[in-house]
Amino acid sequence: MRTLGLPGKVYLTGAGPGSAKLLTLRALEVLKNADIVFHDDLVSEEVLALVPAHVAVHSVGKRCGQKKITQEEIQQRLVRAARAGQSVVRLKGGDPLIFGRAQEEIAALRKAGIPFEIVPGVTAACAAAAAAEISLTDRRGASKLVFISNHQCAQKDARNWNEALMDTTLVFYMPGRQLESLQGDLLAKGLHADVPCLIISRATLANERVLHTTIGGLANAPREEAPSLLVVGATCNQARADLRTPKLYREQTILDLDPRAELFSN
Repeated sequence: MRTLGLPGKVYLTGAGPGSAKLLTLRALEVLKNADIVFHDDLVSEEVLALVPAHVAVHSVGKRCGQKKITQEEIQQRLVRAARAGQSVVRLKGGDPLIFGRAQEEIAALRKAGIPFEIVPGVTAACAAAAAAEISLTDRRGASKLVFISNHQCAQKDARNWNEALMDTTLVFYMPGRQLESLQGDLLAKGLHADVPCLIISRATLANERVLHTTIGGLANAPREEAPSLLVVGATCNQARADLRTPKLYREQTILDLDPRAELFSN
């Protein structure tokens, strides 16, 4: 345990689909240096076997509606451990940002002022497609990919297909210089001009850039260097509170296209 009197850090980490060989090098690194690990039930024994013997390991999983612990209690445990100066790994099956309640935990950590890092993992859809030796996309007839969770909060209808676009995060690979055309398509589908968007260029590299805008602002957005992604949906608003949060592991430029905003370079 760290004893310097400083807050620890939480690592929201993807454990991948099961095989320990599909862990990222960064995930393995944070596991080897952890003081405490809180893992979901979907994390395999093969992955858990890589956690050093001296590290405290706690299952906080929820399976088939049977909850060992509430989401709020999980968040409280993360905050308490980090405040005690520990290096905390929140280990989730697959990728932590896909159906892993990561946004709720991010919000709790931000509110508590706890430093955190997101360590991506191989999501189940990609692993399943690899096992079947198929591609999830094909330029000849599969240009769209939407991940849908069958487990949703009680207030939502999981089969509300008619309004799918209104409740979906859309990710466009390689938007290039077609932003004006994409804007027209999205508006024609019934999405409102105020729906938030992110244009993310050179993700994870030292010269990464994140541009915040809306569907209505896409036509006038700068054309970023490849590779880039366009993310559309309500969750894009969650990134706005992070404008002044430094990225300790790489340089990052975040540009808010709101004319009232400033440009921040970390």
